[in-house]
Amino acid sequence: MKNLYIPKRLKKKRNINCTAEDLINFEKGIEKKFNDGEIPYPIHLSKGNENELIEIFKFISKNDWIFSSWRNHYHAYLHGVKPKNLKNQIINGKSMYVSSVKPSFCCSSLAGGILPLALGTALAIKRKKINKKVWVFIGDMTSQMGVFHEVYNYSKNFKLPLEFVIEDNGKSVNTDTKKTWNIKKMKYPKDVIYYKYKLKYPPWGTGKWVEFK
Repeated sequence: MKNLYIPKRLKKKRNINCTAEDLINFEKGIEKKFNDGEIPYPIHLSKGNENELIEIFKFISKNDWIFSSWRNHYHAYLHGVKPKNLKNQIINGKSMYVSSVKPSFCCSSLAGGILPLALGTALAIKRKKINKKVWVFIGDMTSQMGVFHEVYNYSKNFKLPLEFVIEDNGKSVNTDTKKTWNIKKMKYPKDVIYYKYKLKYPPWGTGKWVEFK
């Protein structure tokens, strides 16, 4: 998978009983409900990164913490949030901040807002000597923000159980990331997971005019 980079130090933890088709069909179901006017709230759908995420989640234990952003449906599904529960949260307006206790899952609609939460959780895990990891998923735009560098440096300097996954679709909403930062080529630390993909949905919604009920 040429668009995906995973450091060799990471070892696979489990098999994933989920296919790309399962993920795509789930999002299609949410898309239909939104287009039918049954979800009068913002939604952020995924498509185009199914295979990369399935491969990444093979390295994540079911007991680990996952922190994600506003586009989180695939992450929640793959980490074990039951599809019915996930669907109900989205229908009730929580598409951008899906949460779960078991499995441990949290997200934020703020760009970079999830990073300090992931860092604090990793610090608590280390202090309590719990055999778990924290995985935080961010976009390419967030990876260039100051909060990422502060959290990354702190976690590495204090050897916290925190793994970073950078999902590079080249955009922040409709803004070109490279043009924003005047960068010719995106560069990431060699000890983080990253992959490139092209999002096949609009930045939010479905790209259709919807009249809500």
